[in-house]
Amino acid sequence: MYIILYTFNVIPNKEDDFIEGWKGLTEFIYKHEGSLGSRLHKSDEHNYLAYAQWPDKATFENSSGNLPVQAEHFRSLMRASCNTIDILNKLDVVEDLLKEKQQNA
Repeated sequence: MYIILYTFNVIPNKEDDFIEGWKGLTEFIYKHEGSLGSRLHKSDEHNYLAYAQWPDKATFENSSGNLPVQAEHFRSLMRASCNTIDILNKLDVVEDLLKEKQQNA
């Protein structure tokens, strides 16, 4: 698995737009580019961190050409709501012990 860490500094009062854009774009990337999804975290009032999971480095590096035109709406919304969007790091997963909690039937 391959992980990309992103940081976002969101413009005050644009948090809802940012989250809408991030969610929409992430869904398109998942459906059309082969990602395994992403998680978004809030570190303080205007700063967020996300990590996107990919099956491997090659899938990530070969992505970006398959998004439908509708994805641009979410990309633009996200960009317009941020002061900065940066890639913090790109990482190979060595071990993965995250598990989803099983719900009782």
